[in-house]
Amino acid sequence: MSNPAIEIENLTKEYPFGFLNLKKKKSLEDLSMQVQTGEVFGFLGPNGAGKSTTIKLLMRLIFPTAGTARILGKSIDDVSMHRDTGYLPEQPYFYDYLTAPELLDYFARFHDLPASERHERVNKMLRKVGLDTARKIQLRKYSKGMLQRVGLAQAILHDPKVVVLDEPMSGLDPLGRREVRDIILELKKEGRTVLFSTHILSDAEMLCDRVGVIVGGKLRGVGAPENLLGIAAQGMEILFELEGEGKRPDLLKRATRTGERYRVQLKEEELYGALAELKAEGARILLVTQIKPTLEEFFVDLVEADRAQASAVEVRGK
Repeated sequence: MSNPAIEIENLTKEYPFGFLNLKKKKSLEDLSMQVQTGEVFGFLGPNGAGKSTTIKLLMRLIFPTAGTARILGKSIDDVSMHRDTGYLPEQPYFYDYLTAPELLDYFARFHDLPASERHERVNKMLRKVGLDTARKIQLRKYSKGMLQRVGLAQAILHDPKVVVLDEPMSGLDPLGRREVRDIILELKKEGRTVLFSTHILSDAEMLCDRVGVIVGGKLRGVGAPENLLGIAAQGMEILFELEGEGKRPDLLKRATRTGERYRVQLKEEELYGALAELKAEGARILLVTQIKPTLEEFFVDLVEADRAQASAVEVRGK
């Protein structure tokens, strides 16, 4: 088994606050986790949970109070670590009057690429993120989604092995989100490791091999979305069609109707009795599925539990 691409050990960040900054607030507390080579890892949490703090610590934009981390086996203190790491901040700012090729050429110079290779690499990145036809347009005329794609292009311009993206879907419309998702999936196919933070849970379920959930600066769970949620079903759902009146079974009182189709949810132990009842009525069974908790439900439960705990601590402190 290959070594993890990202290793985080007991990473903690405190900020001073209050009168004369005499108090300390932990925005991140004893975070330990690993991101495996070649996987897409989603870092989930509400606003203020510690996602961006963690990423800024990894990128060495801020410094930890305690703990350490390694990327590709190199300490984050080692500047050479950045040669194989691409980074897109949550709110990237680019000089508005540059075009995308001019901006990418500027970033390419940081990596000591010769002029001919810079030109080839810039053109390749523009095609990759779907901006080749907008190469002559100044960035100030770009949409939010287009700017995000430029940001992704600069993050992968130097062919990094690890790509770190802070809220890459933030503020995008559904089309923009789909475009960014496609790029992330393409990075995975190329064998790169992708760590991205988000609070958009549907994107995490769709893209991630594993996710880590952080609430209140503490890691609350790590694993594949389906394993994190557990495999226990909450019930069953039947989708069926029923024409005519017939005896109109009692099951219909619990069903939601759309045209001639009905959808009903029930307990597992009720399933076979319900199917027999529907068959006797001449219903056409279209689909029978298990109802399982979603990542959103898991996430919301954690946030509510954290808020309840914080409120209890606050009351005790008064």
